[in-house]
Amino acid sequence: MTTLTHRGRRAEAGRNSGKKPDSEEDVAADRDLNDNDPNDSKDIRLTLMEEVLLLGLKDKEGYTSFWNDCISSGLRGGILIELALRGRICLEPPSIRKKRLLERKVLLKSDAPTGDVLLDETLRHIKATETAETVQTWIELLTGETWNPFKLQYQLRNVRERIAKALVEKGILTTEKQNFLLFDMTTHPVSNATEKQRLVKKLQESMLERWVNDPHRMDRRTLALLVLAHSSDVLENIFASLADDKYDVAMNRTKDLLDMDPEVEAAKVRGAEMIWAVLAAFNKS
Repeated sequence: MTTLTHRGRRAEAGRNSGKKPDSEEDVAADRDLNDNDPNDSKDIRLTLMEEVLLLGLKDKEGYTSFWNDCISSGLRGGILIELALRGRICLEPPSIRKKRLLERKVLLKSDAPTGDVLLDETLRHIKATETAETVQTWIELLTGETWNPFKLQYQLRNVRERIAKALVEKGILTTEKQNFLLFDMTTHPVSNATEKQRLVKKLQESMLERWVNDPHRMDRRTLALLVLAHSSDVLENIFASLADDKYDVAMNRTKDLLDMDPEVEAAKVRGAEMIWAVLAAFNKS
């Protein structure tokens, strides 16, 4: 798990035939995701996973830091939150035996396709499991970090490359080949800097000009993205361009936000439990 640090330097800055049709509730949930932030571009819609990868990519080089070993699990956490925000999965209700977020299982609410290949593949995995699993276990299974050979089938493969290709299709990245002495690597430099700058500016403003000092008054996708950026070790990339005084304010507020007790915050307002459960999972790891 990554930790927040104060600036001492500038860091690298198809549908199945057996599927049931979309319910009105699922369609409404997908539509609401596109309309809940008035500052979002009306031309390009990004998933949380796409936004996290975009934040982590070096603009010109087109790849993430070789030292970042957190982004893979962070992207899987983003998949779970995205599915929850779209009304496809949820946590089982708390009970006497299972009160804590990390003890409660992930339940399938709807297997209606989302139109995103990674989300739909994950939905199929969740539907196929004989026994429900917790958030932390699903992050491990989707990442491939399991000692059970019978559960390796749930690993999502080539996630970064598949997300990058989706961003290429949306006109935000491009595809190039770079030679690294012993091997060639496909890279994806940023071709639409405006979209990335819009994303960075939105997150910066959420911690500065639009700071509300209450996570339950924040836009849920913004809250989720801050949690995922921290979990994926790309938080520094959001605030690196700020002046030192604003950087310190933004990082201190983010630290205060992420230091909140997920159990307490998840119990206050329904609808954001998966976000706090993912944070709790990364806090424990």
